[in-house]
Amino acid sequence: MSIAVHAPLSGTLAALGKVPDPVFAAQMLGSGIAVEPPVGAGPVVVTAPVAGTVAALHPHAFVIRTGSGAAVLVHLGIDTVRLNGEGFGAHVTEGERVEPGRTVLTFDPGAVRARGLSAICPVVVLDSPPGSAQAPAVTGPVTAGALLFSWAAS
Repeated sequence: MSIAVHAPLSGTLAALGKVPDPVFAAQMLGSGIAVEPPVGAGPVVVTAPVAGTVAALHPHAFVIRTGSGAAVLVHLGIDTVRLNGEGFGAHVTEGERVEPGRTVLTFDPGAVRARGLSAICPVVVLDSPPGSAQAPAVTGPVTAGALLFSWAAS
């Protein structure tokens, strides 16, 4: 089984090791990559990176479970759970089926940064071995919808 994970938002790629959170940086939740939203961007649309079912939905994060059972987490910013949903908007419901590119959440990275938090967005395959996500690039710009990484179950 192999899945293609698409960028849920535009920005600059960063290795998970650059995420200012030890759980993501050490790939404890799984392998993947992060996207830093552009500075000065207003509210940003965050889309489904894979086809599947919305297995978990929070104002600051969501999980989509693919038909093969793999689960992909998109987390908007670091420690953003402390914002209690302020500045975030949901456009789907838990249990809803989505295709890549479907709007899932919106958020304002500038508002997150204004609160002293990081707006970087880790995208990981939950419970995957560290380093198992194969990204075409780990630095540089990425456009929403572009291939972010491929992941194959071992």
